[in-house]
This record gives sequence, C-alpha cells and structure tokens, in this order.
Amino acid sequence: MSEQHHTPSDQGKKPTLIQTISSILAALFGVQSSKNRERDFTKGDAGNYIGVYVVLVLALIIGMIVTVNMVLDAVAK
Repeated sequence: MSEQHHTPSDQGKKPTLIQTISSILAALFGVQSSKNRERDFTKGDAGNYIGVYVVLVLALIIGMIVTVNMVLDAVAK
C-alpha cells in the first residue's frame, strides 16, 4: 500500500474512514508505516478501529467459508 501524504491542514484531524480501513488492512498484512501508526494512536478513536477491524475480519472469514463451500461443491459434482 502506498504511504499517504498529509498536508499541514489535516494534522490535527481524526483519521477518515478510508484512512482507518487502510491502516487496519496495512496492519493485518504487517506493512503499516510508523507515521500512520503514530497518527492512529495519537488522533484515532479506538472504538472506530475495533469496529472496522471486527467487520473486516468477519468479512474475511465469511469469504473463506463461501470459497471453500464453492470448491467443495465443484469437486463433489
């Protein structure tokens, strides 16, 4: 993922939803930049990150279940 560049005008603002999702995906894959991690811990709301994380992990699990069932159905035919 590309590192996001921030202008001086948005340094005091909370991370947007897109920035939150991007940070969580980067953290899940272990490629989070230290600049974004610092922004998340200083300006981010833990509840937002936890909520988005739970939704993304559930989507990943459901996606895996659907994929496995499709493969098993294709093999069984």
